Amino acid sequence: MGFPVYQRKEGEEQPFWPLGPFKIRLPLVHYRWEWVEFVQALILFVVSLAMIPLLEKHLGLPYEVALAFVFICGIGFMLPAFVGVPMVPGWITPAIPVVVLFISRFQPGPEAIQALVALQLMVAAIFLLLGITKLSSKVVKNVPPSIKAGILLGAGVAAFMGELKMGGRIVNTPISIGLGSLVCFYMLFSVSFIKLRERNGLAKLLGKYGMVPAMILAIVVGMLVKEYPVPDIRFGITIPAFQEMWNYLPFTVGFPGLDLFIKAIPTAIIAYIIAFGDVIVGTVLVNSASAEARPDEKIDIDVDRIHLITGLRNVLHSFFAPYPGLAGPIWTAVTATVADRYRHGRKAMDSIFSGSGTFWVAGFIALFILPLVSFFKPFLPIGLSLTLVVTGYLCIITAFKQIDKPAELGVAGTMAIVLAMHGAAWGLGLGIVLHILMERNLFAFVTDTAPEPMSADSGSKAS
Repeated sequence: MGFPVYQRKEGEEQPFWPLGPFKIRLPLVHYRWEWVEFVQALILFVVSLAMIPLLEKHLGLPYEVALAFVFICGIGFMLPAFVGVPMVPGWITPAIPVVVLFISRFQPGPEAIQALVALQLMVAAIFLLLGITKLSSKVVKNVPPSIKAGILLGAGVAAFMGELKMGGRIVNTPISIGLGSLVCFYMLFSVSFIKLRERNGLAKLLGKYGMVPAMILAIVVGMLVKEYPVPDIRFGITIPAFQEMWNYLPFTVGFPGLDLFIKAIPTAIIAYIIAFGDVIVGTVLVNSASAEARPDEKIDIDVDRIHLITGLRNVLHSFFAPYPGLAGPIWTAVTATVADRYRHGRKAMDSIFSGSGTFWVAGFIALFILPLVSFFKPFLPIGLSLTLVVTGYLCIITAFKQIDKPAELGVAGTMAIVLAMHGAAWGLGLGIVLHILMERNLFAFVTDTAPEPMSADSGSKAS
């Protein structure tokens, strides 16, 4: 769709309007419209709808109000590219099982909404504080590997436990979601599929769409075996229930008290540590694509800017759409797809911002297309379940990459089980205690001249 108003000179940064720490870029003004990302968004936007079942179950929202919350989330998704962040944003997906554990301790309705508002405001405060003070890297570097691994492993275990427990989505619809999960694992993580993509055009094409082929297969199978109904497709434009939504916001149900903020601290810390890992992953993805193949564009990735806009998005959610997914810095799968296409040169994608910016603008437009929204409505549990099992798998892989000592593995594993079963406060607290007891030298003050414990052999020789 044409060229933008401002054109980038070779080797320079994409044009922008400066605004304090932000760099404002608008589609068709500062970057061109990318049709490939537009088409992808018309399919992948369904993942954003997958939050609706959690909003209905844990916050007690009607479907129409939950859909309005998704619209608010869509506005937040568009903001990072507008203010100068080149990554495609998403939820703090690995934290979802931990967040669900936290809010499930409260009665659905005003009580759970207040608890989630407290949590999301705490997450926003952490991002904004560390973004303003520029202390983010120093803080996270001081978290021991065993604690990081325990958080990720606990999130992964909690994700699988939630899906596989009695009454869980996989147990209720085992054929469709079970088959979809297996196909997801194969296409995303299998050694054989990676090799197949290298020599087969169809496999390469399917691989670019991540979990979408598995989702479509699960939907078709679900209808064939009658685990899910045939959708009632309606035509027209989606009209969000913004007026009714007001009844489920903190302005109406009440703002959380100090006790809820205190209870939310451990979960907020865990969510931030996971999100900071996402920041690192996104930075590596974009920088590697730029360094390898795109000397024509200078990309400014400012970690503090990422923190500021992620914090502001969580503030937006806190007041207008409390969200179990929270607001995270990156949707890893889509950012990787955009970065991969960016490598093919300026003709393929003019700027990294044209790819990341187009995606969520298109995804927001898709929310208004009622035939798409109504088609996917019965299958939202499939989208959520596949998202969580893939996230759980990735969390477990990433957790084991953090550690290389038996003591660290023991601390991480024990912490993970407690976290998954009893929540963030108990898991994080036990992890810190175990780290001190098992990994720290508590008797460093003892000098080398102190007598060593006597063994049985040395005792017998002395006698």
